[in-house]
Amino acid sequence: MADLRLFFATDIHGSERCFRKFLNAGSFYGADVLVMGGDMTGKMLLPVVRLEDGRHAATIAGRERVVDAGELPGLKAMIANGGFYAHECSVEELEALRGDAAAVDALFRSLMTETIERWLALAAERLNGRVCLMAPGNDDPAFVDALLDGSEVVVNPEGRVTRLSGGYELISVGTSNPTPWDTPRELPEEELSALIEASAARVERLERAIFNLHVPPRDTPIDQAVLLDPELRPVMESGSPVISGVGSAAVRGAIERHQPMLGLHGHIHESRGEARIGRTVSLNPGSEYGEGVLRGVLVTLSEKKGLRGWQFVAG
Repeated sequence: MADLRLFFATDIHGSERCFRKFLNAGSFYGADVLVMGGDMTGKMLLPVVRLEDGRHAATIAGRERVVDAGELPGLKAMIANGGFYAHECSVEELEALRGDAAAVDALFRSLMTETIERWLALAAERLNGRVCLMAPGNDDPAFVDALLDGSEVVVNPEGRVTRLSGGYELISVGTSNPTPWDTPRELPEEELSALIEASAARVERLERAIFNLHVPPRDTPIDQAVLLDPELRPVMESGSPVISGVGSAAVRGAIERHQPMLGLHGHIHESRGEARIGRTVSLNPGSEYGEGVLRGVLVTLSEKKGLRGWQFVAG
């Protein structure tokens, strides 16, 4: 049997450009399987306000941009590529939204749904028979699962064992340990451990298992980030920010116990790299979605050797 090539990327947070690159990675890298590791949805609405003179204005990264009608599509594309959801509205509509949190939530959900449904339709056009797994992460609201489950070509691996050719088994848990941001999918470490164990118990051959656990294992080279205080400010020591492991003890414990062939992780964007825990190789490709850069890792699996090799890539 020929080697199986798997392309893994994660944490694109709504970036249109990164998602399109993800779909194209199959043909570009010769990958048989594509895996999106979680946090596929964006974090913010960005109003595009219609002005009285016919132009449109949007504030992006603190800078106001004003464009005429001909430049509007380009402005919306730039917003989408950066992972935001553009919403065209009048000044009066914007003021009404500012005072109506429920309306903002409904609009956010509507735009998120529209984007994911469009992405799934695009996947149906471009996958050309390749296996594509799209897993939710801690930043993805619960309703995302139903959207993914409705696809005829994309597989949502959350809460099940996905069997790949070559006898490989993949489990996926997108829930995180608690974060400073109180995201949609978080659990205390003990409950997260139980959730992972429930999936791991269904794996038949752990030596050929892939654990797609969105959060990296605690205190490894792939979970290092700046510590934040309760006000979300960097913790400083001797004039420098404190860097520490912020991954999950539950994830680390599961890997230590079960020793899967491969761990796929994300969550900590700035901690690209690899970690070894016993026989398990864990990988975090990192994320630069805000720049429209898709970071990923190309993994080669051999029928005889299992994990044959991996290569970090970006484009």
